[in-house]
Amino acid sequence: MPVHALSEDLKSLIDKLIQLKQVPPTEPIVQLSLNTVAMPLISWLASQTQFPRIYWHGRDRIEEVAAIGACKDFRFETGINDQQLAMAYQEQRALSTNQNIRYYGGVAFDRTIESWPEFGNSRFILPRIEFRRSGSKFSLLVNLNFAENDHHSEIDKAIAAIEAVMPAKPLSPPKKIVPLGRSDKPDFERWKTLVEQVVEPKFNQDTPKVVLSRLTQLEVNEPIDPWMVMACWQGRNPNSFQFGFQFSPERTFISCSPERLFRRRQQELFTEALAGTTVRGLSQEEDIALANALLEDNKNSVENQLVRSHIVNMLTPLSNYVGADELATIFKLNHIQHLHRAIRAELKPGVNDFQLLQALHPTPAVGGLPRHSALNFIRQREGYTRGWYAGACGYFNKYESEFSVAIRSALFEPGRINLFAGAGIIAGSEPEAEWQELENKLATIMSILFEM
Repeated sequence: MPVHALSEDLKSLIDKLIQLKQVPPTEPIVQLSLNTVAMPLISWLASQTQFPRIYWHGRDRIEEVAAIGACKDFRFETGINDQQLAMAYQEQRALSTNQNIRYYGGVAFDRTIESWPEFGNSRFILPRIEFRRSGSKFSLLVNLNFAENDHHSEIDKAIAAIEAVMPAKPLSPPKKIVPLGRSDKPDFERWKTLVEQVVEPKFNQDTPKVVLSRLTQLEVNEPIDPWMVMACWQGRNPNSFQFGFQFSPERTFISCSPERLFRRRQQELFTEALAGTTVRGLSQEEDIALANALLEDNKNSVENQLVRSHIVNMLTPLSNYVGADELATIFKLNHIQHLHRAIRAELKPGVNDFQLLQALHPTPAVGGLPRHSALNFIRQREGYTRGWYAGACGYFNKYESEFSVAIRSALFEPGRINLFAGAGIIAGSEPEAEWQELENKLATIMSILFEM
């Protein structure tokens, strides 16, 4: 796109970059920013030709981010451990004092086995260009990595990226999808066997909870715009986290997840126990009755308490204080409702984000208890690679970080849509009821894909 067609704000950024050529950088990582006009961020992101493409929308609806390109890309495959990842990030973070610089990305559900192509077991990006919305204020940012690139050539790369920015176009209109086929891994018969193995008394005594999941693959013969699906999903469940990562045109991972892994503001930490599920009612009276039944249901209450207790126990060595709700409340989504307990901690000095990831991820709400034996069961018997599904996605910076658990998610590939859902299996779980819970959790995304 020629410079004369760029918005005035993009031109202003280019002017700032040209001026920066005359001044040696003060730090190895530099961020330029300016306030800008309101922008439909998903539409803008879908219109771009540069990769990666990253989207983040907080559950509180205050913050939204669309980012493209990369001036730093951390990608780790099988074999990397959290200490090495923490060391690499801490070294990178030390290159700037700017608290607004963020690294967006995620970690896989199981970092001991191979993950999806392009995504890695862990991958974090310092984007080249970001649009951020905070409340009603929009800002435009460009990041520069002088630690690994020549001063002038890095600025030239940034200018080229800005010149390649495309204007936002309307998203492609939704159209009903007719799948060529559907397959489930595991299928129902295998699912039934797995549930029966988990609830078997001898196994269940040592491993009281395993979260089993299912991959539903839909074969399609026409391209589906994942960002259009993301926008529709956002409209259906506005009180969820919404995020997406597209590292190439071949694969896009999107999620509309209700679950926060953690939010850190300096030494203050917020997390939650979100486990226990029922459907929504067709009327207000039925909805309230279903919520009350969920609150009184022993199986779901035990499941939520297990998650709460585990999180408190894992945070206690890292914290000066940990407090958790004694009583569960109801967290409502479009098609389902969950039991929810809020948890807050005051972290000890020096505790870093990767210690938090190591302590909290994967939570008992997506893995099970005890973690080691539950993960072994999943790894050996579930029958497919979860990848970033049920992983942790979000961002780091010096002042704060926020991660969501990547449930309610979809991976788009050429000719295929991969959908994921899981259910906590404890003593008393019944295969048919848990299978129906998977269907309930896919109801929103299925309605978007098949009723458009």
